[in-house]
Amino acid sequence: MTRVHDMGGRFGDGPVRPDPEQAPVFAADWHARALAVTLAAGALGRWTLDESRHARECLSPADYTRFSYYEKWIAALADLLVAKGVLSRDDLTGHGGGGAHPLAGRRLAAENVARTLARGGPADRDAGPGPVFEAGQAVRALRPAANRLVEGGHTRLPAYAAGAQGYVLRCHGNHVLPDSNAHGLGEAPEPLYSVRFKAAQLWAAPEHPDDEVILDLWQSYLEPA
Repeated sequence: MTRVHDMGGRFGDGPVRPDPEQAPVFAADWHARALAVTLAAGALGRWTLDESRHARECLSPADYTRFSYYEKWIAALADLLVAKGVLSRDDLTGHGGGGAHPLAGRRLAAENVARTLARGGPADRDAGPGPVFEAGQAVRALRPAANRLVEGGHTRLPAYAAGAQGYVLRCHGNHVLPDSNAHGLGEAPEPLYSVRFKAAQLWAAPEHPDDEVILDLWQSYLEPA
């Protein structure tokens, strides 16, 4: 993945400066509405969490860099709604037809929101291959960090870890593979590992070379070191 959103470990973007004061959960009223409409639209069942992540990644670099956090959410949601045939561009501009929507029966009712959020969307699965790596084993993240199923597609392997050697901390069992699920190719569950990397393996001049970064990586992202 070479898109602009993959910013982890990148130089030149300036330091991260956390707000010393407790920031509000939503800095503006419309931020809460953006979250609400995104969750409600997701409840329609027309796309997966991985597809929604990929939609945000597919925003043009110019839009991605100038949009605020929730502007990215809304822009990606609009793209998904049109791409999946839920709404038309005319609908989004207020010029669509009237009447009840065919998906109205799937709406997320207010009284069901808390229960739905508490249930979440577990991604662990019983199906899939068994683990080939064990705790303590040296592994290497594949280079380049890319989706091996879809050219330019979604992956959860960050670019800064590509080619780095780490050690398996634990296996979490089989989980849905985002590289497949984001593109309608099925869940394709496979083992998911926590892998620890020395900072010196990831960056040329780390401030604290012995610090460790722990990444959750799928089996197909790794090879024996």
